[in-house]
Amino acid sequence: MDKYFMGIDNGGTITKAAIYTSAGKEIGLATRKTKMIMPQPYHTEKNMEELWKANISVIKEAIRISKIKVEQIAGVSITGHGNGIYLSNKYGEPVYNGIVSTDNRAKHYIENWYSDARFEKEILPKTMQSIWAGQPVALLAWLKDNHPKVIEETDYIFMVKDYIRFKLTGKAYLELTDISGTNLLNVRDRCYDKELLAFFGLEDILPKLPPLKESTDLCGYITKEAANVTGLKEGTPVAGGLFDIAASAIASGLITDKELCIVAGTWSINEFITKTPIIDRELFMTSIYCLPEYWLVTEASPTSASNLEWFIDNFMVQEKLNAKENGVPIYDICNEMVKNTTPEESDLLFFPFLFGSNTVPNANSCFIGMNSWHKKEHLVRAVYEGIVFGHIYHIERLLQYRDKLEKTRIAGGVTKSNVWLQMFADCLQIPLEIVEVNEHGTLGTVMCAAVMTGNYHSIKEAADKMIKIESTIYPTKENSRIYKVKYMNYKKTLKRMEEVWKVGVY
Repeated sequence: MDKYFMGIDNGGTITKAAIYTSAGKEIGLATRKTKMIMPQPYHTEKNMEELWKANISVIKEAIRISKIKVEQIAGVSITGHGNGIYLSNKYGEPVYNGIVSTDNRAKHYIENWYSDARFEKEILPKTMQSIWAGQPVALLAWLKDNHPKVIEETDYIFMVKDYIRFKLTGKAYLELTDISGTNLLNVRDRCYDKELLAFFGLEDILPKLPPLKESTDLCGYITKEAANVTGLKEGTPVAGGLFDIAASAIASGLITDKELCIVAGTWSINEFITKTPIIDRELFMTSIYCLPEYWLVTEASPTSASNLEWFIDNFMVQEKLNAKENGVPIYDICNEMVKNTTPEESDLLFFPFLFGSNTVPNANSCFIGMNSWHKKEHLVRAVYEGIVFGHIYHIERLLQYRDKLEKTRIAGGVTKSNVWLQMFADCLQIPLEIVEVNEHGTLGTVMCAAVMTGNYHSIKEAADKMIKIESTIYPTKENSRIYKVKYMNYKKTLKRMEEVWKVGVY
């Protein structure tokens, strides 16, 4: 029988399952939106039972759509949003809502840790990354102070993909690429470190951290219980999987240090790989990559397409209804609205800080420059542009550590929008290569299953065989000049707003 592989992706807002051939061709895809719970300002959570049901639903649907026998699925692998935290007892029952990486409740812990002289001298060389509010260290510290019983009842501390893998296999593990982005791990030595955890006041959580596994390691088999509810075959092997930023990077063909990858999803992810780890307190993160000899260098913040989702949900209710009635995606309507405007006709700025920012202290989201002449399409364009400018802001920081770019690759929901892709190319003023893939996260993580089962010898070989460049988008000269001016205006205004955000506007 032909071999197929299933990839599962639990993002900040969408859960997906896709089935691929060994050549990387997608034959079945199912998606389901999961509700973001915001019980208080700066809190972003998921109901973990609902999340598990969403995974069951998309697995069953992907199998149905693919029209293959479940016996042909040779392996399963999972990815998901990094950071946040998912706490479980030993039976797989949640002890608290899952917390998503956009959560900002623990931001007050960060300043204290940074002001400690030990951070730069002792901690940063081990973790190779900044500290921010949506990371497990901050969230666990907050829970320890505010809900100590939750910590007591916790048997396992998981990332989202590791929790779903536990539900499928009954085996508790944390996978290296994912946990290396959390400050819970000594990244330099690839191990847990009691002294590191003690810096954050978390040394007592060490027994709750499951054993570590590599991306392509066998991490258990589909249990009878999981098989009964998902339709997967009992005994199907499950791989370690990947941090979503690594999954999107490898699915974009990031296998040398010559390219840069942009992921425009819930988060603004901008990354390249290197054989020499970069350690700098101003850098967002250096983490473990799925290619043995490489590190993944990342600049990121929760400032990407999640801002568009918020705008659509709050200000395009009628458009959403119209789209549903006409059987078209709401994003097609957004794209059309942007196409009906030009970059030079409005100076309206949008700062994409709805979920905070780890580069601009105390930042909030806002429109600046609005007047009575502006229409809704100008606001949508400003959101598109603001998100792109947020990516460029990160890329400029990355360019301190590497040679100038000649081209880049892009992943995430933005790849379904030609008008947005052109905007990225025009603003970056370099060509964008688009990979022939619908879902980067599921394809990237599927490579782990293909290696685990012996279909390929390495992730690099899997990437070589499963990835193809679909097209290249080149910047337009005139728009590039206009966007260069607009981006400079964005940066100047951002600098002025820092003082406003610092003192507060209320």
